Amino acid sequence: MQTAEFLIYSCFLKDCGCIYSVTRPNTRAMPQKDSFLASKVDNMIVAAIILAAGKSERMGQNKLLLPLNGSNLIDNVLNAIAAADIEEKVIVLGHKPEEMIDVIKRWRCKAQVVINLDYEQGMSSSFQKGLRLLPYVDAAFLVLGDQPILDKSLLDLMMQRLENHPETLIVSPIYKGKKGHPVLFRKELFSEILSLDTNETIRDVIHRHANRLLTVEAPEWAILDMDTPEDYARIRNLMKLGNSL
Repeated sequence: MQTAEFLIYSCFLKDCGCIYSVTRPNTRAMPQKDSFLASKVDNMIVAAIILAAGKSERMGQNKLLLPLNGSNLIDNVLNAIAAADIEEKVIVLGHKPEEMIDVIKRWRCKAQVVINLDYEQGMSSSFQKGLRLLPYVDAAFLVLGDQPILDKSLLDLMMQRLENHPETLIVSPIYKGKKGHPVLFRKELFSEILSLDTNETIRDVIHRHANRLLTVEAPEWAILDMDTPEDYARIRNLMKLGNSL
């Protein structure tokens, strides 16, 4: 019997013109250690889960598709991740996924895509959706699809710090004492994240393991939000002025 979720995936596959990029949960086999994903056998296999499921209610339109820095917001994020030493990418869609078809067509050979039908339950549910596709990775970034600026050098530094500090479970950027995004989680926390109740958040996991969290100094953009038209205008003006944030 076909579920509503299966039908959504099937329609989305047809519209995107691809077979392998839109993936249903729990259908991907765990790769062998000598597979193409493990080109660096002795290093961590790291994934990035890009959360692109929200409704953008305060923006009044899909903020991920807004023009920014010569492209759009979500493509800027995906380009930074593609430039970093990250083996797996998962894009989690939710609200009106059809609006993202052009983006998915551009990235269909580089990322898996999953649709979170429970996106209104919040960020945690979308991160969980992505994690279920990645039981074989050593660590995973939680990446906000609406992060106005993302730099590969920070991503690479965070991965290096996690690999060099085996006692560390979480790596987070920090700016003037305020932690931001993206956040990198070691696989030892995956089961805890996947078992979160609906009244718990990713932040609760971070707080529970604060003694095993490592922070990395980052520019201001690591803590910036782009939720409203005012936020968008401010960030565009800063970029026009050549402010590196």
